[in-house]
Amino acid sequence: MRKNGQRGPAVLRVTEEASARSDETIRMIRKGGHPMAIQPKSAAWNAPGTGAAAKPRRSRLAKKLWADRYMYLLALPGMAFILLFDYVPMYGIVLAFQDYNPFAGVLHSDWVGFAHFERLFKHPDFWMVLRNTLVISFLNLALFFPTPIVLALLLNEVRIAFYKKTIQTIIYLPHFVSWVVICSLTVTLMNSEGLITQIVKGLGFEKVQLLLDQRLFWGIITVQSIWKEAGWGTIIFLAALAGINPELYEAARVDGATRWQQIRSITIPALMNTVVVLLLLRIGHIMSLSFDQLYMMGNPMVMQVAEVFDTYVFKAGVLQGNFSFAAAVGLFKSVVGLVMILGSNWLAKKTSDNYLF
Repeated sequence: MRKNGQRGPAVLRVTEEASARSDETIRMIRKGGHPMAIQPKSAAWNAPGTGAAAKPRRSRLAKKLWADRYMYLLALPGMAFILLFDYVPMYGIVLAFQDYNPFAGVLHSDWVGFAHFERLFKHPDFWMVLRNTLVISFLNLALFFPTPIVLALLLNEVRIAFYKKTIQTIIYLPHFVSWVVICSLTVTLMNSEGLITQIVKGLGFEKVQLLLDQRLFWGIITVQSIWKEAGWGTIIFLAALAGINPELYEAARVDGATRWQQIRSITIPALMNTVVVLLLLRIGHIMSLSFDQLYMMGNPMVMQVAEVFDTYVFKAGVLQGNFSFAAAVGLFKSVVGLVMILGSNWLAKKTSDNYLF
C-alpha cells in the first residue's frame, strides 16, 4: 500500500521525462528555435520506412511486381543479354592498361599505364583510320538516317492496305539477309564482268573498275547500308505515326489544310521526339561501324579508304595477339562515343524540348 502523495516508479519516470523535455523546450526558445522541432524518442517508430509503416509499402511493391510479372518476364531476356554482353565484358577494360599475357592472366600481367594509347595516337595509320570512320559515319547520318523517315512518311500516305503491306514486306526483307550474302551479291554485280559494270560501260565509261576505285568505295558502302537497313528502320517511325490522334487530321481537313500542310504541321512535329532520340543514339555509335560489311568489301586497292577502327582492331590487335592494344582502341572508341552523346544531348536540351536525359 502506498501512502497518500507517494508516487510509483513509473509515474516518477514519466514526470522526469516531461520535466526534461520542458527544460529542453525552454532552452530552444531562448536560442531562437521552435519548440515543435523537438520530437520525442518514440517518434522514430512512426518515421517513414521504419517499423509498421514500411510493411504496407513492401506489400504494395510486391503486389505491383506480381501484377506486372509477365511484363518483367518479357524484359528478362533483353536484360540478361545486356548484362552478359555489355556490362560483364567491361571487366576487360583493365587490359588497356596492361601488357596482357594470356598465360599470366589479368591479375598477374604487368601494368603499363597509357603506353598503348600513346602507341595508338602515334601510329602512322591513326589519322587515316579516324578519317575513314568519321566520313562513313557522317555519310550514314546524312543519307542513311533520313531514308527511313521519308519511307515512313510515304507509306503513311498509302491508303490501300494490301499495297502498303506488300511494299513494307519488300523493303523489310533485306534486313534478314546476311552481310555475307549482300557483299557477295555486290561483288558479283560489280566485278569486271558484272551486270552493273556492263551497264556503266554501255553508258560510255570505259576501263571502269567499280570495286577498285577509291572514289566510289564510300558511296557503295552507303548505298549498301540504305538498301539493307532502311526498310527495317521505318518500323519505329511508322509506330510513332500510328500514335497520332486522327482527330488532328480531321480538324485540319475541316480548316481546309492540304495534304502537304497536314504533313508539315501535324505529322513531322509528332515525329520529332522519336527522330531526336534515335539521332542522339546514332551519334553515340559514330565510332562503330559494321565490321562484316567493311571487312568483306575491303581489298588492297581501296584499303586507304576502307580501313576503320573495327577492322583495324581486328587486324592489329586480335590477329597479331595484341589484346591490350585492341582493348585500348576499343576504350578510345567508347570514350569518344560517350562524349559525343553527352555533348549532343546537352545541345538538344538547350535548343529544343526533345532530348534523352
